[in-house]
Amino acid sequence: MKGMDELREMKVINGSVILTITLLSTTILFLLFFSQNTTNPSSPQPLQPDSSSSSMSRARSFVLWLHGLGDSGPANEPIKTLFTSPEFRDTKWSFPSAPSAPVTCNYGSVMPSWFDILEIPVTAESPNDESSLLKAVQNVHATIDREIAAGVNPNNVFICGFSQGGALTLASVLLYPKTLGGGAIFSGWIPFNSSIGEQITPEAKQTPILWCHGMVDRTVLFEAGHAGPPFLEKNGVGCEFKAYPGLAHSINNEELRYLESWIKARLQSSSQ
Repeated sequence: MKGMDELREMKVINGSVILTITLLSTTILFLLFFSQNTTNPSSPQPLQPDSSSSSMSRARSFVLWLHGLGDSGPANEPIKTLFTSPEFRDTKWSFPSAPSAPVTCNYGSVMPSWFDILEIPVTAESPNDESSLLKAVQNVHATIDREIAAGVNPNNVFICGFSQGGALTLASVLLYPKTLGGGAIFSGWIPFNSSIGEQITPEAKQTPILWCHGMVDRTVLFEAGHAGPPFLEKNGVGCEFKAYPGLAHSINNEELRYLESWIKARLQSSSQ
């Protein structure tokens, strides 16, 4: 009986060893396959929208919303419920979340941030970190490229953003090589140096800009926003600027209702 027990025990052990080797081999094969199919992290990546963002096989228009520092995409999704006009039935919305990164103006705290901000409050003379900004712009451009490749007319692509997202919107629209439907900036600022104007293509100069800013903003000072239109005009870019008395560093329904009408007036009647 002792010999039989030992034999059974050896069979169990051998079976366990075989199972372990099989699992280990499968794991190694999976890791090898994954490593061969991983995208180059240095190349621009489309922004990852929240899973609940609307998507269609062929959208007539596309609206990308870029949130402010420390915020998230899902927290901003209720914005699209205010756009009730029939023109937005075939609109694809995207509310991506910024990656987490240390932010200088918040003493290096890690939080959702599109690029580094060096000081708060932001003034018309605040220094800029163009390196991290341009990396974020590349990712926005990759997102735009993806939607255009899917069949959306570039003239029906609208980039909108609040605060840091508004600054990224401005840079993304000005540096994109095609004319887009428009860029809408809420409580944003000019996040680059004046030399960036040399990189604005004639096509990008045709993209309409809407700029809204609260007059009692203590985070991104009104002066920072008000410096936008002269800069754009100097570089041959049209801009509609709207000042909101009594509005602090936030976005209100009045601004969003105007944005709806502003986009409606610029939507093209067909896709590419």
